[in-house]
Amino acid sequence: MTAPPDNDVLWARALHFSHHGSPGLSGVSLGVREGEILAVSGPRGSGKSTLLRLLSGQLLPEPGGEVWFDSTPVHSMSALARERLRRDRFGWIEPRPGLVPELSAWENVALPLMLAGAPRREAKAAALEWLARLDIAALARKRPHALLQAQRQRIAFARALVGTPAVLFADEPTAPLHLADRAHVLRTLTTAARSHGIAVVLATHDPDTTALADRTVSLLDGRLVTTVHLPGGGTAQVPDGDPDPGTDHGTGGDPDHGTEGRAACSLSV
Repeated sequence: MTAPPDNDVLWARALHFSHHGSPGLSGVSLGVREGEILAVSGPRGSGKSTLLRLLSGQLLPEPGGEVWFDSTPVHSMSALARERLRRDRFGWIEPRPGLVPELSAWENVALPLMLAGAPRREAKAAALEWLARLDIAALARKRPHALLQAQRQRIAFARALVGTPAVLFADEPTAPLHLADRAHVLRTLTTAARSHGIAVVLATHDPDTTALADRTVSLLDGRLVTTVHLPGGGTAQVPDGDPDPGTDHGTGGDPDHGTEGRAACSLSV
C-alpha cells in the first residue's frame, strides 16, 4: 500500500473495475489537488461514470486498486464509513436531480445539512443563500413537480454545494440544461470551487464544459489516454503506456504515414 502525495486531496492508483465480466476501467491512476477543477473527458461508455463512483467510494476497485482521501484509504473503509464520508465530505451531481418530491426546493437543498445534525434555521439560511446564487430563490417554497427540469437541476447543484464539500463529483451535470442555463450553473460551480477550496471532478464529453477546468484527463475504453498531435494538424488519442504512440493511431494503418508521425508528434500532458 503506497501513501498518496501530500498535495493531493484525492488520489487513486491502479483502478480496475469490471461490469459483469466486461472491463469498465483498466489501470487508471490520478490525483486531484485541493481546489482544483479536474475534467474527465471521453465518449459515452469510456468509463467516466465508473471512475467517479470509484473515487467517491460508491464502488470499490478490484484488488490492488487504491483510493485515498486526505491520506485515508477509502478502498479499505467499511460500507458505513464510506457512506458517512460521502455524506460529510463529498458532494454529488448527476443528470437526474433526484429530489425528494414531498419536500420544497429549500428543504431539498437543506436536507444534507439537517441529516448531519444542523439546526433547521441554520440549514434553511444556507439553502436560501445557495438558491439565490443560482437565481432560483423565488422558487424556494415550490415542490419539484411544479418546477421545470432546468430549475430542478439547479436545486440539485445547490444541494451538492450547500455543505461546502471537500470534493464535488459532477457526472455530466449539465446534460439536461439548455446552453444559457448550462453556462450560468457552471460559472456558479467554478466560482464556488475556487472561493471555497472545493476540488471538483467533472465528467463530461462537452468541450465547452471541459474548457472551464484547470486540467483535463481523457478516458477511452476504460484507460487513460494522451492526445497525440499528428502532422498536418490532426490528433489521435493513445492509451497511456503505449510503447509506440505514432504507430497506427489515426493513420489508417499506413506504415509510411506512421513513421512520419513518430518523428514529428508531441504528447500533451
